Amino acid sequence: MKKSLLFFLFVACTAGADHAALSPADFSARMQEVNTVLLDVRTPAEVAAGALPGAINIDFKSAEFESRAKQLDRTKTYLVYCASGIRSAKAAQQLQALGLSSVFTLAGGLQAWGEQMPAIAR
Repeated sequence: MKKSLLFFLFVACTAGADHAALSPADFSARMQEVNTVLLDVRTPAEVAAGALPGAINIDFKSAEFESRAKQLDRTKTYLVYCASGIRSAKAAQQLQALGLSSVFTLAGGLQAWGEQMPAIAR
């Protein structure tokens, strides 16, 4: 019964998501791959408080998000993150709607990163 309930909750929570949400460890491993771009979709104020090294900031809340996203190279893989994973999931869906096919998010955002990856500085 517990396994059925957990499976149902997993399916319900991931329904409609066309991107893969990676654990902090898997996200970190993907960061090392060639042809991969790290995309921070938080506000500039949030980024100023700390970001993952090498990330490009495109504020999801900005009116310029879509126009900047349209300029991204569709041949690259994008690793998208935010503070908690909510904005990055929405951003990933929009990126895919714009034609980017290889988009992954950081499950739980930087909150999960900080809890599970303390050895890697932000």
